[in-house]
Amino acid sequence: MAAEVQPQPLTRKPILLQRVEGSQEVVNMAVLVPKEEGVISVSEDRTVRVWLKRDSGQYWPSIYYVMPSPCSCMSFNPETRRLSIGLDNGTISEFILSEDYNKMTPVKNYQAHQSRVTMILFVLELEWVLSTGQDKLFAWHCSESARRLGGYRTSAVASGLQFDVETRHVFIGDQSGQVTILTLEQDTCTLVTAFRGHTGGVTALCWDPVQRVLFSGSSDHSVIMWDIGGRKGTAIELQGHNDKVQALSYAQHTRQLISCGGDGGIVVWNMDVERQETPEWLDSDSCQKCDQPFFWNFKQMWDSKKIGLRQHHCRKCGKAVCGKCSSKRSSIPLMGFEFEVRVCDSCHEAITDEERAPTATFHDSKHNIVHVHFDATRGWLLTSGTDKVIKLWDMTPVVS
Repeated sequence: MAAEVQPQPLTRKPILLQRVEGSQEVVNMAVLVPKEEGVISVSEDRTVRVWLKRDSGQYWPSIYYVMPSPCSCMSFNPETRRLSIGLDNGTISEFILSEDYNKMTPVKNYQAHQSRVTMILFVLELEWVLSTGQDKLFAWHCSESARRLGGYRTSAVASGLQFDVETRHVFIGDQSGQVTILTLEQDTCTLVTAFRGHTGGVTALCWDPVQRVLFSGSSDHSVIMWDIGGRKGTAIELQGHNDKVQALSYAQHTRQLISCGGDGGIVVWNMDVERQETPEWLDSDSCQKCDQPFFWNFKQMWDSKKIGLRQHHCRKCGKAVCGKCSSKRSSIPLMGFEFEVRVCDSCHEAITDEERAPTATFHDSKHNIVHVHFDATRGWLLTSGTDKVIKLWDMTPVVS
């Protein structure tokens, strides 16, 4: 008798709309043009390209502009069509794009850094250009005069930059794993605080001005959600990547976080759930379940005539336990553990099936992502990778 075929559950996943190819080197950054079927990209091959969709359905460059140095980053303001491009030589070059996106006119240059520009933000409300560089300098300039207004030395090379217009707080994530918060005035800045939660360098930052939450991605494969506005000091860790987190984007209208990794993984996190902080790991000289001594506890080993054991920690309660008392694994999605992690046997029994329900979905982009841009109005996601390819995705099946 033939086996009964069980219907497979429908898996919602991103729909690949288009591959945009033609760059000779890595596309370091790209953005979707609002209200247009177009893409602006900057590449290590020194080119700035504006790709528009043709009648054939393919994207072809309407602008092909060669810069004097490799293009490391960019910032585009759709309202003014102002394009700011960071270069490997430390310069920021500014252009205005025509209404039909067929011409870019040079406006001014900023001698912003002594070496490669790593991030740029243009703040229209204040007419400021914020930037970080490999010279470990954060700087801000007046976009009208190109005059430098001020600067701040970071502890390491910055690779994440976000700004809150209301409070004038700037968030800087660096390769030491530290996040620094400054308050900017017209020509001065004040250090608010600096905090650290990652064991690797910060690779990306994303700011939600409504919930007043900061997300940081890191080379340690994790994402941390920092509750800045709640004033409770809450930090929620999200573990869902097998490689370094390269880029972050946030869909405010659905409260979903999109994180992308070096292994091509795209993870969509539901942040509209009540998440829990992971407990601090407790210190102990013996297992806090069976009292078996750990291997450095010579006195108890001698007194009890027992061999010392290796110490582990339960990810649910934080207790120090031996391998025998933590033989089980479980996912704990509300704590950010979408993969199975070590838990003590008693916590494993207490975790319900409802608590194991996933709060994130996982997708494979099939390229090493270095940058993302999300257009919430259309539900489109742009990913650019080390394979020199730009991919456009319809995310509405998973971001809704």
